[in-house]
Amino acid sequence: MEPADTPSETPFLDRLASADLTARERDVACFYEDRLPGAALLNLEEVCQGVGVSSATVARFARKLGYADFRDMTRSLRTRVRHDLSLPVERLRRLGDGGVPGRAVLGHRAARSYAQLRSFTTDLDKYVFLDQLHNRNEVLYYRLLTDHLAELLPIVYDPTVGEAIKKWSRDYRRSRAVYLSIDRIEDVRPSFEALGLGPDDVDLLVVSDAEEILGIGDWGVNGTDISVGKLAVYTAAAGIHPERAIAVNLDCGTDNEALLNDPSYLGNRHARVRGERYDALVDEYLSVASELFPRALLHFEDFGPSNARRILQGNRERYRIFNDDMQGTGAIVMAAVVSGMRVTGRTFADQRLVVYGAGTAGTGMADQIHAGMVRDGLSPEEATARIWLVDRAGLVTDDMTGLPDYQRAYARPAAEAAGWERSSRGAVELLEVVRRAEPTILIGTSTNHGAFTREVIEAMSAGVERPIVLPLSNPTERIEAMPEDVIAWSRGKALVATGIPVTPFDYEGTTFTIGQGNNALLYPGLGLGVIVSGASRVTDGMLLAAAQAVAGQVDPTEPGASLLPPVENLRASSATVAVAVARQAEADGVATASHDNLIQAVQDAMWQPAYGALEA
Repeated sequence: MEPADTPSETPFLDRLASADLTARERDVACFYEDRLPGAALLNLEEVCQGVGVSSATVARFARKLGYADFRDMTRSLRTRVRHDLSLPVERLRRLGDGGVPGRAVLGHRAARSYAQLRSFTTDLDKYVFLDQLHNRNEVLYYRLLTDHLAELLPIVYDPTVGEAIKKWSRDYRRSRAVYLSIDRIEDVRPSFEALGLGPDDVDLLVVSDAEEILGIGDWGVNGTDISVGKLAVYTAAAGIHPERAIAVNLDCGTDNEALLNDPSYLGNRHARVRGERYDALVDEYLSVASELFPRALLHFEDFGPSNARRILQGNRERYRIFNDDMQGTGAIVMAAVVSGMRVTGRTFADQRLVVYGAGTAGTGMADQIHAGMVRDGLSPEEATARIWLVDRAGLVTDDMTGLPDYQRAYARPAAEAAGWERSSRGAVELLEVVRRAEPTILIGTSTNHGAFTREVIEAMSAGVERPIVLPLSNPTERIEAMPEDVIAWSRGKALVATGIPVTPFDYEGTTFTIGQGNNALLYPGLGLGVIVSGASRVTDGMLLAAAQAVAGQVDPTEPGASLLPPVENLRASSATVAVAVARQAEADGVATASHDNLIQAVQDAMWQPAYGALEA
């Protein structure tokens, strides 16, 4: 039987959702949202002190919600609390589990927070708002992210996080990461031990030394939010529990002179340390993290080109390590290539690859496609012979001095290009490479806008019936070619994916939808699959399985169809990828956990942002 005094007036949270509040009044609203039901017992002075506002502001807040004054609002709130607490225990459980107020309260808060978010005019202001919400109410933050994931991904991560990083020290609010200094390597272990987490309490660590951030370069300790933002995507897209994930910053100094001369900079004030001391810090991090959290995936993010490949290749057989810039980017490109091959009817063994922009990202893509070629029957040597790298100095050949290790493996014999046409600067340029190599796949990671000229695309189309063209640089002003031009220059034959979002367009009566090679389509699901399977390491087979799972979510054979799925339904997409990765981990013999129903195991592992019964 229901209590006789069931409140019949408009609930407090409904009033909040529709109220037109000022910034200070919104602070009062957040104070109440985060502290109900306890906030109902506070007097006016306690509310003012808790929020840091005047009594007049609180009074105006109450009146805007339709109450006569603060006293009337408090009376209403206390009546509601008494009513809720008088309900039978079983009904309370139902209410918190989605009946009414647990889910309903969170929905109200999420809707109101989204309305506040939309009131900001710049992406950076939206980033700051979300960051503050994250610090204040983690469940609400992730509910907002999951409800509007496609819209908010560019806000919480690339590209907006790059702008926030530039101002991180000046606008410092809170660090959500474990800070490890190269000047105190002995602090690595106690820093992790201080968290009080046991060996079964952590699923994921994301670490960055912030040397090569999202195309903006070296930002030292300011790059802390790279790791934080990456974890946010893992949680929103794949349900990795936020309490089971750790962000880590390796402060190795910085070569950014502007930071070193900035009085507000919070990091180590010396040049970036390299060599033995750097390796000692990385080794200590890997050793301690894997010892204390033996089931955790160790994700590396935005390391410089001189270190990223070396760390990955030297440690991937010993640790559960993953580098998104190399492996994740390579795998999402693999997904686009897999889709393209479904159209052409060819295998990896039939491909010839030219990569224009041979940094760690570009060579990481080459590595993944090379692994696919070997998997489809070529020897490692035969696969290497089907890959050409073009960098600032032109075609990469083995007579060049000072080649980084990640390029050296693919350097072409100098004799091969002896008779090739060279530019006035003595380089074998992209157009000549395309004419000679007749690639089936052309990848751009150069940030050289317009590098894929009409001549390049026409030359490629002349040698290949359905060329796969992937201009992946971003933002738009750095892309190698716009997809609409590539389609026109190839007379509709090219199969295209990009690194930027592209609006569908028409060409000769066909609407072309261009897929975006967003790593978020792949790495969250990959991480979830590693966690569910307990994989001891990340294999090439697991990366390929992830790529195939992404590609399998679209039908590229329809005229003008996208090679990649959209990002609107990332949680479902991530679950699909996770199942494929976990199955491949079993097939590769690296899984340490088994499940009778893998699909259900993946669903059960995905955390949902929700309030408990009394938390609302």
